[in-house]
Amino acid sequence: MPAPSTRIQTPYLVAEDELDRSLRPGRLEEFVGQDALRDQLGVAIEAAAGRGEALDHLLLAGPPGLGKTSLAQIVAAELEVPFVATAGPALERKGDIASFLTALEPRSVFFVDEIHRLARTLEETFYPAMEDHRLPITVGQGAGARVVTLELPPFTLVGATTRTGLLSTPLRDRFGIQARLEPYTVGELAVIVRRSARILEIEIEDEGAHEIASRSRGTPRVANRLLKRVRDYAEVRLDGVVGAPAARAALEMLEVDSLGLDRLDRRILEAICVKFAGGPVGLSTLAVAVGEEQDTIEDVYEPYLLQEGLIKRTPRGRAATAAAFAHLGLAAPEELSRALF
Repeated sequence: MPAPSTRIQTPYLVAEDELDRSLRPGRLEEFVGQDALRDQLGVAIEAAAGRGEALDHLLLAGPPGLGKTSLAQIVAAELEVPFVATAGPALERKGDIASFLTALEPRSVFFVDEIHRLARTLEETFYPAMEDHRLPITVGQGAGARVVTLELPPFTLVGATTRTGLLSTPLRDRFGIQARLEPYTVGELAVIVRRSARILEIEIEDEGAHEIASRSRGTPRVANRLLKRVRDYAEVRLDGVVGAPAARAALEMLEVDSLGLDRLDRRILEAICVKFAGGPVGLSTLAVAVGEEQDTIEDVYEPYLLQEGLIKRTPRGRAATAAAFAHLGLAAPEELSRALF
């Protein structure tokens, strides 16, 4: 029997993983969007490479699916150094961190995804490693314990987080480069969809790419996922060409509407608008009403609904906006209607 941590994959899942990796841009010039960040990284990478030094530690923040992992891999590729990856929840003991850091080659990129989930007691292990390239290790216990300091090669820690506020100030301040990735425009996502279609050998029209991009919630990961599902629909139900009609039909079958809202997004809006007369309603009550966990609503669904101006947070809970009523085709309460004028 495999160990509990072993990940068992079917050939299909392995193929899907490889396919997802193939869609990632390999170099900075291939990365679409985030123009200011690309310029900043380009200068920093060229300067570090010219001096033969490790790049400053880099913190990448932003919602899931915007390209934090891809950028970390690109940094390593541009510097032509090894890329080592792990995740905050996987680092459970100081020994876990030590085993990674002591095995790094000079100037390596050490990527820690979900770094905000790193235990606070372990953050201190990174402080001397990031600043002085040293790793103090306590050997023994009690009165006979002694501290042995291991010398580490220069390296670049790249941390990725969706919750910057959960990082302690001492850890956050040790990142020399801090950047936040923003949602992509429809135009940028259309470029990404067309690039992915070329890699997947999908025949796609500009209107089809735009239709997928407009429903992708500003997120490349969502755009690529929808592209693959639209491809399946076009191959099975149509002639295999992804045009606007094919994209619209496929996305309607997937219950993804014109704003990119899926079934649960709309259930959340309908619950607030219909069951609770537009709100406000507490998060726990809303979670029970739609049959979903509070954390899932707050972390996965709510950010996009807030971004689109469909709901708002109030001291008494979540409330729908006039735009939410309009999107659902419902008449807004009189006070909301007046607020529009």
